Formats: sequence, C-alpha cells, structure tokens
Amino acid sequence: MEGTPLLSTPLWLPDAPIGLDHIKLQYTPAEAFSGITGTDPVIQRLLPVRADGTRYRTYSEAVAALAAPTIFENRSTYRLLRADLQSNPHMMFSDGKYFDGTDLGDAAAHEFTAAILGEIATQDLRTAIGDPCDPARRLLNVAISTLTLRYDRTTGAATFPLHRRDGARVGHAGGLYQVLPVGVFQPAGEEPWNTRNDFSLWRCIIRELAEELRGDTENYDTHRGPIDYAAWPFADQLTRPLDTARVQAFCLGIGVDSLTLATDILTAVTIDAPLYDELFGEIADTNTEGSITPAVSFTAETVERYASNEPTQAAGAGLLRLAWRHRSILLD
Repeated sequence: MEGTPLLSTPLWLPDAPIGLDHIKLQYTPAEAFSGITGTDPVIQRLLPVRADGTRYRTYSEAVAALAAPTIFENRSTYRLLRADLQSNPHMMFSDGKYFDGTDLGDAAAHEFTAAILGEIATQDLRTAIGDPCDPARRLLNVAISTLTLRYDRTTGAATFPLHRRDGARVGHAGGLYQVLPVGVFQPAGEEPWNTRNDFSLWRCIIRELAEELRGDTENYDTHRGPIDYAAWPFADQLTRPLDTARVQAFCLGIGVDSLTLATDILTAVTIDAPLYDELFGEIADTNTEGSITPAVSFTAETVERYASNEPTQAAGAGLLRLAWRHRSILLD
C-alpha cells in the first residue's frame, strides 16, 4: 500500500475516503473457523522451552512469562469476518480475544526473524496462513489507527500528534513511530452490555482520543453499566459537530503489517483548530504507552520523512501517505 510495508486487498481500499457513518457495521455470533490458530502444531517449534523441558503452549503464554509489557491482557475484541469498502461499504464482525492476534501474528514475525538469522530453513507458519488479508485463514483482530489533524482554516495549516511507542509498555510495535491515537477495536469492558453499546468505530476513536491525548482513564466503570456517550461531555463535544466543518471522520482503508500481520482500520479525524485546542489543550509529551510529539506539520516533507526515513509502524506509514494523497478531502 502506497509503497510501504503495509499489505491490503482491493476490497479494503476505497477510491476516496469514506465518512465513518457511511460504513455499515454488522455483528454476528461466531462462525465456524477452520483456519490457523495459535495452538496449531506448526507454531510449536517457534516457542521457547520452559526449565522443565516442555514448550510454552502459545506465544502469548511465553511473552507473559518471559517479557510481559506493562499492558498485556487477553481482553474481548471485535473480530473481523469480512469487509468491503468499495460499492457497498460494510464490515462484519464477531467475537474475538486479543491474544488471538499475538499468538499467530507475533509467532509469524518470530519465524521470519529466525529464518533471516538462518536458525530455520523454511517459514512453515507463514506458508500455512497463506493470504494475510483473508479472515478465513486466521482469527483477525483489528486496531483503529487514527491520524488526528488539527486544521487551522485561517492559515490553511494542519498539524498532527505523533507517538513513539515504548517497547517496555506496549505489546506491539515498541520503538516505532505511529499516528495517534491507536486502539484495538473492542468493547470498553468485559460485561455483556458493552458489546453492542461500544460496537462503533467512532465510539472507539472517541475513547482512544480521550485516553491518549488527554490522559483520561481507561477505567469506565462498566461493571455499573455501559458508557453513556450522550452524557459524556467530551464525547458530546466531538459528536454533535461531526460531519460539519468543525469535525470530520473518514476511513481510508484496511491494511495488514507484512511482518506481524497486525491489521488496522485506517482512519483520519479532522478537527477545527479552536475546538481541537478546547478539547485537548496543551498535549503532554508522554502518555502511558510512550512519548508524544504534539504538533507535527502535515506537509509533503514530514509525511515523506515518517513514511520513508523514520522507524514508523507500517499502518502509520501507509495512512500518512494515503492521507496526503487525499488531503483535499480531509481538509475540505
């Protein structure tokens, strides 16, 4: 995608950015799955051995025991079953778990590294997975990667915050730059009433904006009931002006990291400068997942720098280049 290490498929790439409210989301009970999972025999040779001589059962079990980051929980997710962002934009999801992606994708990355180092001769796991953009071949969790643009209509200038992810704090893409915010598409809590209430790309983005740019808590007290987004002032301030000149939200596609197979829905949110400043104020230079550069100029030079010359996560690099190509729509 856009000359970056991000992979995609034609159905996942719209010709132009799509307003989030124009994408139909469907939720269905889990379908029968016959693809590769994190417990298949093809993965076993990639897992380390315990002191007693037995191998760890899954990649996530090994990470938890040997090198667990600060944030590493097997929470519920929305698992992508299929998506079409062309003639009839829609996405279908079912139940998933966070470690489904770790167990398969991170193991595939480990296998690739072992092959490059000459420790193994073949990449049997990657071969078994086949098409990395096919949800029938693997349990496919998705994150939502959002380019957040502060747009000053007076000067015509736009900036965006940029994240440098801390490998000691996060379970994926440590040490890499990434757009901000990014979060796994999942309910806010494990209670059953959250599943339907939080089944919204926009609501997931709202929560991540609050957590990553404002430093708000991730604890929403969902044991008491689902989040009331209408009564949450921050959510209301963003949602009421949505699809006006003050706030616009778009989907630019879906992509798969060619190393880890991490899959991201690529989105962009444009916020008018006065509202952006009111909502976020002076953005801190750190958060719970790493360091932040609060205002990077949205220019051809900086897009090319972070898409080509800096250690940037594939989803971020692909999204930046897509956003620059479609800047006339994002900054309309």
